[in-house]
Amino acid sequence: MWQFIVYIIIGGLAGWIASKIMKTDASMGIILNIVVGIIGGLIGGWILRLFNYDTDGSGSIVTFITCLLGAVILLFLVKLVMGRSKV
Repeated sequence: MWQFIVYIIIGGLAGWIASKIMKTDASMGIILNIVVGIIGGLIGGWILRLFNYDTDGSGSIVTFITCLLGAVILLFLVKLVMGRSKV
């Protein structure tokens, strides 16, 4: 149970930092930051597994970096799609 809570906290922090990096923080609230961080973690983990890197048991720092990179990729793709839909 505690690990689940830790992942939510790490995901939320990663989502918030990713939204700052991608300059989307003004349009996102804390719930969306958490969701972006969690989905980003899934995306980041999936990408790392494509390169045969297993993040299980790697520690909180690797988990955070994985979530952060995945969240940045997710926000980049969302901005790309949303930018094209406005044209």
